[in-house]
Amino acid sequence: MSNAEELFQFPPHDHLFLGKDHEKAERRTWAVIVLCTIMMIAEIIGGALFGSLALIADGLHMSTHAGALLLAALAYTYARKYANDRSFSFGTGKFGDLAGYSSAIVLAMIALLIGYEAVSRLLEPVAISFNEAIPIAVLGLVVNVASAWLLSGGHHHGHGHAHGHHHGHAEEPRRIALGRHILDIEVFEDGVPPRFRVRAEAGALPASGLTIETTRPDGSRQLFAFEDRGGYLESRDEIPEPHAFLATVRLMQAGQAQERELEFEEHEHEDAHHHDAGAHHRDNNMRAAVVHVMADAAVSVLVIVGLLLARAFGWLWMDPLAGFIGALVIANWSVGLLRDTGGILLDRTPDPRMAEKVRMLIEAEGDRVTDLHLWRLGPGHLGAIVCVATTGKREAAHYRQRLARFADLSHVTVEVQHPHSLTG
Repeated sequence: MSNAEELFQFPPHDHLFLGKDHEKAERRTWAVIVLCTIMMIAEIIGGALFGSLALIADGLHMSTHAGALLLAALAYTYARKYANDRSFSFGTGKFGDLAGYSSAIVLAMIALLIGYEAVSRLLEPVAISFNEAIPIAVLGLVVNVASAWLLSGGHHHGHGHAHGHHHGHAEEPRRIALGRHILDIEVFEDGVPPRFRVRAEAGALPASGLTIETTRPDGSRQLFAFEDRGGYLESRDEIPEPHAFLATVRLMQAGQAQERELEFEEHEHEDAHHHDAGAHHRDNNMRAAVVHVMADAAVSVLVIVGLLLARAFGWLWMDPLAGFIGALVIANWSVGLLRDTGGILLDRTPDPRMAEKVRMLIEAEGDRVTDLHLWRLGPGHLGAIVCVATTGKREAAHYRQRLARFADLSHVTVEVQHPHSLTG
């Protein structure tokens, strides 16, 4: 094979770094915008017909709510539309983070406005039309609950690294490419003892050729063999608790072993450190949309409580106090969103543990990592630039092959420094 033919054995880099549920999230966000727009129109028309200034005001407030969600929806749409535009050097996965950052600024401004209005009303109380204000606040809460339900896809789940559906901390299937196969791997424990389940996207997968070896933080290892259950492969042995380990997936094909590594974490009892480590899987665009809805819902609940107490006991100060507390809650969520999305936009290392694993994997062979950059490309996608100093004859392809076991590394650039290149 000539050198020119060898060059064409390497496919071009793929720069599609969108979240795996991107299109579903986009559809859900547009659905919530439609709901908010319908409510906005109904409230403004109803307020005009019945002479209710409060109803008109709430309708206008709903328009700002729909506008914030429109930002999230447009980010999904533009990220998908320009996903294959090569002028975006590292894809469009950060559109959502940019929208999330912008939404956080809007939330901060809303918190300031609510806080200012609350302080003003504490200093100069105004008359409240309880019989009109309370039903409107309840209506706003109902709309926010419906919006949250739509954004979650019709079921409750978190928006972190994985979504638990079984036993509190089970994960959705993790998809990896291994040889000629695309595999979905999960820890399945829905009413049964926990076991690995593996499905192949296309073609039969031989049970005898697949193994998964787990390595726990204390260094203990366990090898899992598989049996064919008809439609999927299942591990013969149960998976002991806790489900926090590094899983090495190996598949024998034509006498050669292909392997990838997956990290499983115990999500039910996450501490702050573990939470940060999985943050690069988080869809900050959806998170921002949900925070808008939850902030509105929290304020609605506080307003309802404040209005009820003010009507029952004549405590007019309860209404602005509830608003001030709501402003503090929104400000807190806004700061968290600004911190996380701002770090991504500035290419801060999203997962220090992953960076350390990359360094340890390279240096395990006696080489030295002289420079390492790790950043987020999109939800669940990391980019890496690794500079390696070696006295051996290894080239960049060797290190890329070793790093391929980390499924989250979607774009890897390796620079190899040999002694002669450093001194020559």
